Amino acid sequence: MTSNRKLPHELRSARWLGPDDLRSFGHRSRLMQLGYSEADFLNKPLIGVLNTWSEINPCHSHFRERAQDVKRGVAQAGGFAVEMPSLSVDESFTKPTSMLYRNMLAMEAEEMIRSHPFDGVVLMGGCDKTTPGLVMGALSAGVPFIYLPAGPMLRGHYAGKILGSGSDAWKYWDERRAGNISDAEWLGIQGGIARSAGVCMTMGTASTMTAIAEAMGLSLPGASSIPAVDSGHQRMSADCGRRIVDMAWEGLTPDKIVTEAAVQNAAIVAMATGCSTNAVVHLIAMARRAGVDLDLDTLDALGRTTPLIANVRPSGTGYLMEDFFYAGGLRALMKQIEARLDTSCLTVTGKTLGEGLEGAEIYNDDVIRPLSNPVYAEGSLAVLRGNLCPDGAVIKPAACDPKYHVHQGPALVYDSYPEMKKAIEDENLEVTPDHVLVLRNAGPQGGPGMPEWGMLPIPKALIKQGHRDMLRISDARMSGTSYGACVLHVAPESFVGGPLALLKTGDIVRLDLPNRRLDMLVDEAEIARRREAWIPPVPHFERGWGWIYSKHVTQADKGCDFDFLERSFGPAAGEPDIF
Repeated sequence: MTSNRKLPHELRSARWLGPDDLRSFGHRSRLMQLGYSEADFLNKPLIGVLNTWSEINPCHSHFRERAQDVKRGVAQAGGFAVEMPSLSVDESFTKPTSMLYRNMLAMEAEEMIRSHPFDGVVLMGGCDKTTPGLVMGALSAGVPFIYLPAGPMLRGHYAGKILGSGSDAWKYWDERRAGNISDAEWLGIQGGIARSAGVCMTMGTASTMTAIAEAMGLSLPGASSIPAVDSGHQRMSADCGRRIVDMAWEGLTPDKIVTEAAVQNAAIVAMATGCSTNAVVHLIAMARRAGVDLDLDTLDALGRTTPLIANVRPSGTGYLMEDFFYAGGLRALMKQIEARLDTSCLTVTGKTLGEGLEGAEIYNDDVIRPLSNPVYAEGSLAVLRGNLCPDGAVIKPAACDPKYHVHQGPALVYDSYPEMKKAIEDENLEVTPDHVLVLRNAGPQGGPGMPEWGMLPIPKALIKQGHRDMLRISDARMSGTSYGACVLHVAPESFVGGPLALLKTGDIVRLDLPNRRLDMLVDEAEIARRREAWIPPVPHFERGWGWIYSKHVTQADKGCDFDFLERSFGPAAGEPDIF
């Protein structure tokens, strides 16, 4: 990419800083007000460092220091770095869910990039919604960017056991509810399950989405696998700073990287990793921002033909992201499935995906399995259709008991999480393992924000009997660290009148995973009568962000982006006027 390098006056920032006029005088004088001399910034690419660090986001608690590493790299490459704080959304503390604010982050990123004199941008993210939010905004802005993933935390430890964040929280909570764990043990697990900076160390949504970003060509090769506290993460951060300067000179914009082939690569890699179900919503939204019309049927087709080869929890057994890194990381996994990928796709390196995989090796073939010995023969996700989900629903077959792949039973339906929680804690609840637990009004508008409520707790009555799984259905999402026979993302959601709103306790529900069907066995005439009698619920918001969200968010099968932000709505704004 070096043959068409820009000249200094062709840089985007030159519009702000270059002309010898009053406006540029004002911009240069304000930079001097900040303590910089003209030698610091003139005729250099101005690099924005969008940092999602905050003191209440544990996934990004190391980003304050990593931003310095990025700026070091920018300076070494002859650029001028400017750090800017971005909305820090995390699933740990942002309620009811950070998904409610993913699109806010996307809007903020897009407008920050467009309205400032950035020739290139380093996006610092990692916790679940920050990857898609930042990438969606940067794709719409169109300025060269590189994604810096936060990296997974170290694996957890307690009493000689290795713990996985999220996954083991659910597992041990059920044992706690069954009376099998003492207060002291519970406190020990609490302190040992998350013990360093970084995102969840299972193959949850965070690691899924950073893997998707890398497979799409938006991160440096191997960047998504490095643990957050490994010194290699510091070096990678500086590498991002150095590389984005060259990208600015080269004019390597995201439209040259995020093509239909690159999106398909990302989807295949996601399936092979045992990805989070949330990947469906985010990948569709990211693709549509790039003008790629990715849909559920395409993802299901890829899932049917892509073996799951990353033996990492929760779809795998025993291993965590730290083990995945030691086994060779994402480059090694992609090398294993190289024949299934379009390796001619361009990446942020200025080279092809295939060139970035050269020399990749697998160091533990139980963590990254050969194609002849996959964890699961098909991909980790499947898309369902039926009279309960005409626009689709998602399930993670590899993470649930196979006996539920074909299942039929009576529904236990709850209209809210408090109602459901009260019922399942009742040890006298009339429930059997054949029942189908249903939570509705938890989708994009109903939640609001489609919270991670979809891994519904097993009723205490069943826990006491030794049961640890049952078929569960919701229009909510679930954490990527979760597991079990959970059907999620039912679309259209019940809050807007989807068929799930018409289901009643006692109705027979049938799941037929091999044939990708989810149905309520209710006569069509009866369904029509129920629809006629259905009363829409009261909206959650009457003002502010929530009102904007509820008016414009699309359904899960379309990615939950705002309708007015998708590329099909209209072209993005051009460069800002400077007078």
